[in-house]
Amino acid sequence: QVQLAESGGGSVQAGGSLKLTCTTSEYSYCMGWFRQAPGKGREAVAQIYSRDGDTNYADFAKGRFTIARDNANNTLSLEMNNLQPEDTATYYCVADRRPVCKFLDRVAYWGQGTQVTVSS
Repeated sequence: QVQLAESGGGSVQAGGSLKLTCTTSEYSYCMGWFRQAPGKGREAVAQIYSRDGDTNYADFAKGRFTIARDNANNTLSLEMNNLQPEDTATYYCVADRRPVCKFLDRVAYWGQGTQVTVSS
């Protein structure tokens, strides 16, 4: 059972930045972030794969968010810049031993989430 713990959420004004961090209890083939805004479903934000470091981003994240992982320390990060009110959501760290970290209904392991609030 992979255990995940997020940190780094908070409140910022539009245009600000935050960096989320996720610590994991063990190595996973892929790791990523989902988010869930109030009244909406969960959506994939970004994923990263350990073998080659390949990354994928949702269109809204491209150019603003950067995902990175430190395999030696089993940590994942999401640096978010130019945040906008529509980025307000609970952000979840995910991990899996299979390459399924962008699939809501397939990824196995979830953190508890960290809240990001962006005010205008």
